[in-house]
Amino acid sequence: MQNTYERQIMNLVQRVKEILLTPKQTWPVIEAEPADIASLYTQYIMILALIPAIAGFIGMSLIGVSAMGMSIRIPLVSGLVNMVVGYVLSLVMIYVLSLIADALAPTFGGQKDPMMALKLVAYSSTAGMIGGLFSLIPALTMLGLLTSLYSIYLIFLGIPVLMKSPPEKALPYTVILVVCGILAGVVIGAVTHLVTPGPSLQMGAVERAPMVSIETPQGSVKVDTGKMEEWSKRMEEAGKKLEKAQQFGDQAAVEQALKEMAALNQPPVKY
Repeated sequence: MQNTYERQIMNLVQRVKEILLTPKQTWPVIEAEPADIASLYTQYIMILALIPAIAGFIGMSLIGVSAMGMSIRIPLVSGLVNMVVGYVLSLVMIYVLSLIADALAPTFGGQKDPMMALKLVAYSSTAGMIGGLFSLIPALTMLGLLTSLYSIYLIFLGIPVLMKSPPEKALPYTVILVVCGILAGVVIGAVTHLVTPGPSLQMGAVERAPMVSIETPQGSVKVDTGKMEEWSKRMEEAGKKLEKAQQFGDQAAVEQALKEMAALNQPPVKY
């Protein structure tokens, strides 16, 4: 059992090195590998996604941010909730982005293939997830964001191989997918912030407004905080179903749980 676990870890480390250091040679290997949603999540995505989640918790709740002689930390309980919610939503975002990548394929001369789309998003996200290590020190968080830019290059290289899109159309395909990823990241950040109040809310009793309005260059974004708790509970229940299905090795149940989580990817947000 231990040897199997050690072998899986070694395989994961090797794949991380390959996709980061030799992506052009690695994408064809990934394309040819047999895979399913359950194995890709349990043996790769769910493990690497722990890095930014745990590092962010340690950085903001245990180390904290120092400024003007003051040290600011997110309370442990809020930090833990933030870690769990952010982790689950990151898993959902990868799956949702894979659906978008698959849907966009014909538009850019490619071929629809849900499994290849999931491989594309999962493995190209490696740089961003590894870059989450910088969150251990909040002052270095920007370096983690810069590391995530390498994921764009990985997507660009992977699209012609996995989605069969012509090389000349790989750039616009990449741009659209990246924009969708940024928007999904913004939504996840907003949801996480709403579900887990920051340190400023610990200074006094502040009543949360039922509807929060955020002004953006594209218009107003309104978040129904009254429904946010219900939404987060349903997301948590879907996550538990996924975990249970994985424990029993029920692939059909795993896929159903992932579909339920994908259906919940849109929180109570109005544009």
